[in-house]
Amino acid sequence: MLAGGALPKNVFWQVAGGAGVALGAGAQIEVIVMTKTAINLRAGASVNGRLWAQTAVNINAATVIQPAP
Repeated sequence: MLAGGALPKNVFWQVAGGAGVALGAGAQIEVIVMTKTAINLRAGASVNGRLWAQTAVNINAATVIQPAP
């Protein structure tokens, strides 16, 4: 949960190099994720935001919701 009036559309995670980003089963985030490599969501993960990757975004029984404007 974001605090202090923060909105998911204004929070960015930028990941460079490595194996990319992996969200485990049941993980919940409110953010825009940008990575050079892959983003992997495990079953039950939930994202309120956007996922941008140069190679792949893999979603396995997870939920991605576009943040409100």
